[in-house]
Amino acid sequence: MTNRTYMAKPGEIEKQWYLIDAAEQVVGRLAARIAPILQGKHRPAYTPHVDCGDFVVVINAEKVKLTGANKPRERVHKRYSGYPGGQKETTAAEMLVKHPDRVIQEAVRRMMPKTKLGEAMCSKLKVYAGSEHPHQAQQPEALEL
Repeated sequence: MTNRTYMAKPGEIEKQWYLIDAAEQVVGRLAARIAPILQGKHRPAYTPHVDCGDFVVVINAEKVKLTGANKPRERVHKRYSGYPGGQKETTAAEMLVKHPDRVIQEAVRRMMPKTKLGEAMCSKLKVYAGSEHPHQAQQPEALEL
C-alpha cells in the first residue's frame, strides 16, 4: 500500500482568529506576514484549492509606516468607478489620512491570488484604524510580528 497525499476538505478546517497590532509596522512587511495566514500556508495541511486560511484582525492601521522619504507622496493608488471618466488617483499620504484601513487592505489584496478563492481569502481580513474592534466574541489570539 502506498502513502497518499492528504488533501484538506472545506468542512474539516477549523478557522482561528488572530489579532495584529499594526502600530509602527512597515506596510509591505506587515502585508507579507498577513497574506500567508489568510491563505493557510502556515498550516501543515495546506491545500491550494481549498480556503485553509484563518481570520486576521488588524488594529491601529492609522499608525503604520511607509519606508522612504518620498513614498507617501509619490505612491499613487488608482481606483475606477466603472463609468467613463471615473478613474481617481490618490497618494498614499492622502489614503493614510482619509482611509488608513484601505492602505493595508490593498497591500494584502495585491499579494493574494487573483481568483474567486483569493477574493474569499481576502474577505477574512478585518482592518480597523483605531485600537477598538468588534470581534471580541471570537477571542482572537494576539500575534507578534
